[in-house]
Amino acid sequence: MLTTAFHSWHVAHGARLVDFAGWHMPIQYTTITEEHHAVRRRVGLFDIAHMGRLRFSGPDAARLLDRLLTNDVAGLKLGQVRYALVCRDDGGILDDVLVYRFEASYLLVVNASNRIKILDWIAQQRAGFDAVVTDLTLDQPMVAVQGPGAIGVVESVLEQPVSGMKYYTAVESVYDGQPAIISRTGYTGEDGFELIVPTAVAVPLWERLMASSAAEVTACGLGCRDTLRLEAAMPLYGHELDESIDPLTAGLDFAVKLQKGDFHGRAALQQRAASAPAKRRVGLQLAGRRIAREGALIHNGNSQIGRVTSGTFSPTLERPIAMAYVDAGSSAVGTPLSVDIRGQLEQAEVVPLPFYRRPKTA
Repeated sequence: MLTTAFHSWHVAHGARLVDFAGWHMPIQYTTITEEHHAVRRRVGLFDIAHMGRLRFSGPDAARLLDRLLTNDVAGLKLGQVRYALVCRDDGGILDDVLVYRFEASYLLVVNASNRIKILDWIAQQRAGFDAVVTDLTLDQPMVAVQGPGAIGVVESVLEQPVSGMKYYTAVESVYDGQPAIISRTGYTGEDGFELIVPTAVAVPLWERLMASSAAEVTACGLGCRDTLRLEAAMPLYGHELDESIDPLTAGLDFAVKLQKGDFHGRAALQQRAASAPAKRRVGLQLAGRRIAREGALIHNGNSQIGRVTSGTFSPTLERPIAMAYVDAGSSAVGTPLSVDIRGQLEQAEVVPLPFYRRPKTA
C-alpha cells in the first residue's frame, strides 16, 4: 500500500489505519463521533494526501481540460476553483473533480480511487493538445483544515491573512520557503481550507497546525469525513456516483455546461436533458434508530423504487439519515417510504438536501 508523508505521525498517535483505495490511511484516532463534533464545533485536521493532484500546463491546458470536464474551464478567473465531472462519451461519470486556475497552470484534484483511471483517460484524449500533465500526488502532500475555527488556525500558522478569501478560491503562496497552494475548499459542510506543500515541509506544517493556539485542533480520520460529507449531502464516488450514473440523474446540473462547446459526454447529456430523469438522488430520514446502509432496498407501498447509496447515524442530527436513488415519482419531499434493513421494513421520509447547513456568520 501507498503511504502519505504523515503515515509515521498517524502510527505514533494511535490512529486506526485501513486500506483505502490502495493507501494506508487513518480511519479514526478516538471515535468517529468525537472527531465529527470536533469539526462541527472547533477545528479538525485531515490527511488528504491520497487525493490525486494533476497539474496542467502549456498553451492548450485550458482547452484540454474543457474537452475533459463538464464545467467551463476557459471561463475560470485567476484563483477560481470549480467543481466538475469527468464523463465517458455515454455520460457515465468517471470521476468528480475540482479544477483550479493559476497564473501559469491549472490544477485538477481527483479522487484517490480514480487517479490511475483518470490519468489513463487523459492519456487517451491528449492527441492534438499542446499541454503537459504532471502528477504531483506523491511529491506534494495535501491537508484539510475544517471547522468554524479554521481561519484562525490557518492564519496563525501561515502568518498571512486568509479571511478575505472567498469560498472556492485558491492562491499560490509560500510556506517555510517552499511553494504552497491555499484553497478555501473542503468536503465537510464547514468552512475551511486545503493546503498543498512539498513533502519536505509537510510534517512540520501538520505539527504546527495541531499545536496552533488559535483553536483546539483535532486530528481526524476518514470515518468522520464520511459522516460529515453525508450530512452536507456531498456525493461520494463509488456510492452516489459511478460510471452507471450521469450528472443530471445525480442532480449535479450546476456543474454541466452544455452550451460551452464539445466535451466528452456532451451529446449523451444533451439527450438526457431533453426529458426528466427516471430516478433522482434524494435524502431520507428514518423514523427509528436503525441505519440504512448502502444497497438497502427502498419501497413505496408494495413497489421497490430505489436503493440506498450512503447511510449513517448523524452525530449532528442524532438520527439515521441516508442518500438514495429513487424513482422520480417517489422523490418529492415528504413522500413516506420504507427501507428494507436486513429483512425488516423501517419507515422513512424523503427530506430536503442537504441534511445540515452550517450556521451563517455575521
